[in-house]
Amino acid sequence: MTAAEAVPTAESATAAPGSAPGATPPRNPLVARAAAELIGTALLVAVVVGSGIQATELTKDVGLQLLANSTATVFGLGILILLLGPVSGAHFNPVVTLAEWWTARRGGAGVTPREVAVYVPAQIVGAIAGAILADAMFAEPLVKWSTHDRSAGHLLLGEVVATAGLILLIFGLARANQLRFAPVAVASYIGAAYWFTSSTSFANPAVTIGRAFTDTFAGIAPGSVLGFIGMQLIGAVVGLALVALVFMRGRATE
Repeated sequence: MTAAEAVPTAESATAAPGSAPGATPPRNPLVARAAAELIGTALLVAVVVGSGIQATELTKDVGLQLLANSTATVFGLGILILLLGPVSGAHFNPVVTLAEWWTARRGGAGVTPREVAVYVPAQIVGAIAGAILADAMFAEPLVKWSTHDRSAGHLLLGEVVATAGLILLIFGLARANQLRFAPVAVASYIGAAYWFTSSTSFANPAVTIGRAFTDTFAGIAPGSVLGFIGMQLIGAVVGLALVALVFMRGRATE
């Protein structure tokens, strides 16, 4: 929404269909929205973990492995946002859900505390299920804690940058009334962030938890999970601050 548009009323916010993260959440039944968040997050993690396993089986070149992993994630995420955005807003990510709650708390459109309480557990359960599904498809142990340590300081900084950029993108698109481009824009950003951030851009607490359940290319050691989630929350705050700064609403001229 641009600065020139009127602030939505409660009725208009309820009626307006959201089609992507950062949009006014659709008013489909809450159980349908929860199912969309669970299934969408599960499929997203299955894409990330499954393509990582496939890549390591096809080549020993780490660069090619990352290229295959990031390419699959770009296409998979874009399709999932396009498909499930009209149902739940396609958050698939607790920091996006929490950022929407904060936006609503500040007087904008967003999710309610009740919706947060449903969305976030659905996303976490979906992420764990997606990791287990990917392991099952490739005959890996269904649950094996990752041994991939990601606790180094530069990786944590990478998560702040990745998450801040994601929030800036999503809510910047919403402020600019450009959410119709979210499937392509968000997927493209995540694909790019695989390469320009040291952490390969998890940028998602639910996905971080899910990836701890698989000791494969995309895994993260349980001991590194809390650090990543902490940095993702910080990144979300930074991202919202950047949205407020960059898309500052000016006073109407007389």
